[in-house]
Amino acid sequence: MSHTAIKTNYPALYTLVIVFFFWGFIAAGNSIFIPFCKHYFSLDQFQSQLIDFAFYTAYYIGALGLFVYSSFKGTDLVNSWGYKKSIVYGLLFSALGAVAMIIAVYSNVYVGMLTGLFIVALGFSLQQTAANPFAVLLGDPKTGSSRINLGGGINSLGTTLGPLIVAFALFGSVSEISDEQIAGLQLNKVIVLYTCVGILFVTAAIIFNFSKKVPAGIQDEHVEKAHKSLKSLLVITGLLLCMFVPVFHSYSDGWQAPFLDAEQYRMLWLVCALAVVVVGLLFVKQRAARNSVGWGAMQYPQVILGMLAIFTYVGVEVAIGSNLGELLKQPLFGGYESSQIAPFISMYWGSLMIGRWAGAVHAFNLKNRAKTIALIAAPVLAFLVVIAANTISGKNMEVLYYYILCVAVQILAMILCKDKPAITLFVFAVLGIAATIVGLTSQGMVAIYAFLSGGLFCSIMWPSIFSLSITGLGKYTSQGSAFLIMMILGGGIIPPIQGKLADIIGIHQSYIVAVVCFAYLAFFAIAVRRILQKQHIDIDSIEAAGH
Repeated sequence: MSHTAIKTNYPALYTLVIVFFFWGFIAAGNSIFIPFCKHYFSLDQFQSQLIDFAFYTAYYIGALGLFVYSSFKGTDLVNSWGYKKSIVYGLLFSALGAVAMIIAVYSNVYVGMLTGLFIVALGFSLQQTAANPFAVLLGDPKTGSSRINLGGGINSLGTTLGPLIVAFALFGSVSEISDEQIAGLQLNKVIVLYTCVGILFVTAAIIFNFSKKVPAGIQDEHVEKAHKSLKSLLVITGLLLCMFVPVFHSYSDGWQAPFLDAEQYRMLWLVCALAVVVVGLLFVKQRAARNSVGWGAMQYPQVILGMLAIFTYVGVEVAIGSNLGELLKQPLFGGYESSQIAPFISMYWGSLMIGRWAGAVHAFNLKNRAKTIALIAAPVLAFLVVIAANTISGKNMEVLYYYILCVAVQILAMILCKDKPAITLFVFAVLGIAATIVGLTSQGMVAIYAFLSGGLFCSIMWPSIFSLSITGLGKYTSQGSAFLIMMILGGGIIPPIQGKLADIIGIHQSYIVAVVCFAYLAFFAIAVRRILQKQHIDIDSIEAAGH
């Protein structure tokens, strides 16, 4: 019996990857906004990290809202709208966030900027929920991962260019503005930047909506009941709100404990917020193991541990980059001004592109020798793209030329792991631990290279974690995927924890947070392998899906 090959809808795919670029561009650009806002609004390190809190918490709120709706209505909102309309609505919602950002910048209000970023990210949450399955729908399901990997590559291009463009919007072509001069800068270019971003959001929405080549993507899938999961997530959300109230509450109202100073008090409640997520999900895992009825995808231990893994992975990836600007200002790490750090931030987020380009090689049917050559050529090419993009923008990249040695370590690890998700995740988590320890025990460019390489080792973690977590779920696969996307919340909790820890023990020492995160990811790689083997699943046959 012959099967007709399903042709890829390339016009629709090329239109779709635009939204992948937006995600990377805005997210990486935040790493430049953080040190800038710290000086412009006279913030401490924790307060500057609220940019990440607002941005990544929106992903959780958006995904939870969709889950709540589908639970009560018995139908998936994204499926009923269709992937096409969902992306259009998401883009328009993000455009509203850009408008809010413009108003906030014009009014010089930091809280307003946080609100604008929150709205932008809410739109991203809807876009991301629809975009990944939509990419699979645009051709043969067997080659779906290659289309998602293409989107991931474009996303990483956005993370590389985002810091450069945002730095230009903040500082113009001048790269020698001192941090003391930042408070006197005019933000007209930021208004221009977000005006352009808002126009691009609307333009992309119009292209999507009126393009006849982009299918509606309406799905008629049964929504699996998971009332116990819903209740648990709502309880966790309520407890998180209770933890965040004292975190943001003024100390003048007597909330502070008598045995803790202001910094320790706020740190205590941040850690409690982290404990709510970790303990809450582990409690769910225990209860679901006793009686799986009503838990939906959460009845599978790989999903619960995977949710914690996504939470940890996004948290450490964002925390390293977001706190890097403050580290680079220290005399022992170069003493750079905020206007000079863009090349380093670009290289950090570019490291994700370097790793993902290498990961994309496995999506093509290459023979052993050709695959090895591609695994070497793709990351080297990506490294050169990062260098070229910065050089063209007028940045001096000589100090980062030797970073190619770190790329070589990543290449060797990719070749040895042979695209086996569990092994790859474990090896790269261990490399992340080693790199962070080197960074903690050294200074200068050695430490900077070590922390930058965290981007290389984070680069392949999303597809590995995602693939391992949804394996064996059957009819609960879609629901499990939604739960995992909720845990992008980690980017809103872990960076502020590191920021507050930096206020207490120093920015350099605060990177111990990354060691703990990488350690859990190494544990997850081992634990999920055992879990899947107990379910009689061939762990080595799993293919990593892109991000």
